[in-house]
Amino acid sequence: MRKLHIYNQFLLLLIIPILFSCKKSIGSDGERITSDGTVIVETGELAAVNSRSVVVNRYGRQWYQMKIVGLLDHGEIVKEGDSIAQLDPTDINKYILDNESNLETQLAVLEKLYVVQENIKQENESRIRSELASFDLKKIELEASRFESERLRKIKELEYDQAVITLEKEKKIYELNKIINASDLKIQEIRVEQIKKEIENAKSLIPLLTLRSPVSGVFQIATNWQSSNRNIYKIGDNIYAGNPLAIVPELEFMKVNTQVNETDFLKVSLNQKVAVRLDAMPKVVFDGEIVYIGKLSRLKDQKSRQKVLDVEVRILKPDERLKPGMTVSCEFL
Repeated sequence: MRKLHIYNQFLLLLIIPILFSCKKSIGSDGERITSDGTVIVETGELAAVNSRSVVVNRYGRQWYQMKIVGLLDHGEIVKEGDSIAQLDPTDINKYILDNESNLETQLAVLEKLYVVQENIKQENESRIRSELASFDLKKIELEASRFESERLRKIKELEYDQAVITLEKEKKIYELNKIINASDLKIQEIRVEQIKKEIENAKSLIPLLTLRSPVSGVFQIATNWQSSNRNIYKIGDNIYAGNPLAIVPELEFMKVNTQVNETDFLKVSLNQKVAVRLDAMPKVVFDGEIVYIGKLSRLKDQKSRQKVLDVEVRILKPDERLKPGMTVSCEFL
């Protein structure tokens, strides 16, 4: 009996070291244990691999701030090309009406200019014809005076010279008026065309005030940093050009933004397999792999002295159950 007791003690002493030397076992909290500690399990948040921002453009030189008059609900599923927001067209429509009124005025000015210039042209041509007739008359009188006295011939020569000067003067006036009138006409025509172009450009902006989704995904309204309470944009808010109104992440491919402790830095590497579990569905495993490891460490949070490195894990297969913002746990295999 004593020998049997000694033998049992010997077996117990032999088994205990074997148990502790096993490469894998179960920890007290359920995590898998390796020879050098627990398997790395970190919490993360799902995000879309591809996200597109919806940014408000500057519509012309005047409209750097627009009012939101229509907005899709936050979190709605959208397809590419779906309307997601409507900006107020009131200011642009008023601009169009004002310019159309101005266009009518400038067209009337242009028509009047055509008439005035035509009258001036006819008057100049009439004066030239009159001076040309006077020139011909003086020329004939000069030729006829060759049989007259020297004094009379001298008078006729002077009258002829005066007719030549007057005729040349009228011709120069006519040519100068042609240049001036053509310049004035060109300026007015350019002014009219410019107003027409501005009206066309303003009208082309109206369809652009209906913002559409650049991709298929989930519609997420951006934060209005101009508001005192920092809420998301809503109908009635003003938004400046260049500010993002919303983000539309694609739901087909997802990733996890997580981190690892700096002491575990050497235990992770690119393309390393990761088991991802939703907190809402802990028994379902989604396959992933590491696609990015941060180069710099940072504090885990403001109240912690623990340093971590950012890690990005890509989910290998699409799944409709994965939504941006969901909390997951990542088990680095």
